[in-house]
Amino acid sequence: MNTADLGLPVDVPSTALFTDQYELTMLRAALKAGTAGRRSVFEVFTRRLPNGRRYGVVAGTGRVLDAVENFRFDAGVLRFLRERDIVDEETLDWLAQYRFSGDIWGYPEGEVYFPGSPIMRVEGTFGECVLLETVILSILNHDSAIAAAASRMASAAGDRPLIEMGARRTHELAAVAAARSAYVGGFATTSDLAAGFRYNIPTVGTSAHAFTLLHDNERDAFRAQVEAMGRGTTLLVDTYDVAEAVRTAVEIAGPELGAVRIDSGDLLLVAHRVRQQLDKLGARDTKIVVTSDLDEYAIASLAAAPVDAYGVGTQLVTGSGHPTASMVYKLVARAESGDDGAPLVPVAKKSSGGKTSVGGRKWAARRLDSYGYAEAEVVGTGPVPDDLADRQLLVELVKGGEVVAREPLDAARDRHAAARANLPLSATQLSRGEPVIPTEYAHEGSGS
Repeated sequence: MNTADLGLPVDVPSTALFTDQYELTMLRAALKAGTAGRRSVFEVFTRRLPNGRRYGVVAGTGRVLDAVENFRFDAGVLRFLRERDIVDEETLDWLAQYRFSGDIWGYPEGEVYFPGSPIMRVEGTFGECVLLETVILSILNHDSAIAAAASRMASAAGDRPLIEMGARRTHELAAVAAARSAYVGGFATTSDLAAGFRYNIPTVGTSAHAFTLLHDNERDAFRAQVEAMGRGTTLLVDTYDVAEAVRTAVEIAGPELGAVRIDSGDLLLVAHRVRQQLDKLGARDTKIVVTSDLDEYAIASLAAAPVDAYGVGTQLVTGSGHPTASMVYKLVARAESGDDGAPLVPVAKKSSGGKTSVGGRKWAARRLDSYGYAEAEVVGTGPVPDDLADRQLLVELVKGGEVVAREPLDAARDRHAAARANLPLSATQLSRGEPVIPTEYAHEGSGS
């Protein structure tokens, strides 16, 4: 089932106003100047990774494709623009017919990236491309930040599954996008039902402390939950006394108890004590799930603990300290004139303070070392060197305005696992450091 066609409340009928006003005023001025139809190339990239991060993760690509398809100026939107006197009638007439008809190339979702990587390339007329700046950056900056945090947490967790449970810590629609990105980054499940419905992500959940407090005693609460959900359920054991709760849980559910959840205290110490107690009570197969404001560092600190799964909320949906990927959307080439077939010329902003850009329509490839691991991100203009021809990273996403690269979310998830495994081992270190591989520039006429 393609849930994108259901008109779910987590979607919007049009993405056209997910934009900044200056995009429309630039369009208005370009139409008046006769330059709006010039063929143009915009690229999405980041000048640097968040402090201490070794790699970035591309996420949100599928949502970008949906947003571009739904970028339509309907009657209500046009009325708003007219009433606010944001653009003139000529521009409103142009917007009423807007359909993106260009091409989009990009790193496939789940791929890793580095400073300067041309994560997405948007080609078409200036007018149709410039309008997409904010919505594309809004999606990619948010989703990639969450996916990067999720990837670090998944790396720290190893083979232990991660549960995304941050919906109550962010905007209700951002929560759905965050769950999607976390799944790409390596999380196994989500507690958010809208994310499960919209993206077919596996969902989980049992009870909170309120359920225990509702009942006259913990025994009654556990009995009610087991009778409703079966012995394989997960019982929350830290409402009162953990040891007493574990003993009661096993008495009621027996050794078939699915799991216990610990949500407070010294998780390392409590997990060891609970594991010993469960084993003594004969519940050797009962798993231990820990929650309580975890991040990648806390997860790593529990590596030696007898923990079977982690539930992560706040730190995940806020990017674990880095809620944006700091991506930008820049014009890198435009036609010499509005004539059909006019050659492209590189353009770039010249600025101090680390905001310079590299002009030209770019390709990207990842060079491997003799062991088959990534050793450099090579970004260039002009012909691709023969030795990198089969290592190119950009794929066609939209051709002539039509989406050509939709894929199941599991494909992006699997791609990320493979991409991360292809990086040097130091990529998984949580200590601060530079990007795990350097970015090299190969300009037209140079070698790689």
